[in-house]
Amino acid sequence: MPFEERRTSTRTRIVQIGAKLFVEEGYSKTSFSRIAKELDISLGNITFYFPTKEHLLAVLCNELCAFQRELMEKETGEGYSTLLSYCLELTSMTAICEEDPVASDFFRAIYTSPLSLDIIRDNDTEKTRAVFEFYRPEWSDSKWIEAENLVSGIEYGTIMTRESRTPLHLQIEGGLDTILTLYGVPEDVRRTKIEKVLSMDYRALGRRILGEFKDYLTKTNEEALQLAKSRHARNPWRE
Repeated sequence: MPFEERRTSTRTRIVQIGAKLFVEEGYSKTSFSRIAKELDISLGNITFYFPTKEHLLAVLCNELCAFQRELMEKETGEGYSTLLSYCLELTSMTAICEEDPVASDFFRAIYTSPLSLDIIRDNDTEKTRAVFEFYRPEWSDSKWIEAENLVSGIEYGTIMTRESRTPLHLQIEGGLDTILTLYGVPEDVRRTKIEKVLSMDYRALGRRILGEFKDYLTKTNEEALQLAKSRHARNPWRE
């Protein structure tokens, strides 16, 4: 690959390999040195684009949020209500974190990184407003933001179940019931949605969604790499 083309696509390649290692080997176990070795570049090349590993994680967090938006659109298009789709999102994350240490490590990193947590809260404030505004029509913008700050903490407590003695189905039920209550969903509706979720094979659901997310990352980052190459081909002096 010519020097200028390498320069154009370096950031994209870092994201591509970093994402692969984060979700396959774990965020905690993946160092910038490992990524540099995988790409055969210097550490300075990586820190030029990403001062810390958290900055690279934030890019992946943005891709996770985009994936979740697409998944909700797909599920609602298949006949799921937005409320049920919302419940399935937390359920699948909780289930996969309970059985997959690498996934648990990845989500723990996202929910404890200030940069990534801000991204989650910004995205989820918009999403929860679309899902729950019917139940909370009187809420102001600041109230939706305040609620999401609380909900992100509840989500973190729910998905981090690996060391808990509480059975998984009770973790899911408790987390969903607390969140739906906060957003004003009536008890009968809460019970119906939670029972629907718990009647599913949610462990298989978690594995399937994780697989789809990995496929999404591969596809998205490969498309971004091809776009970077295409832009360089059209204008080799761009960078």
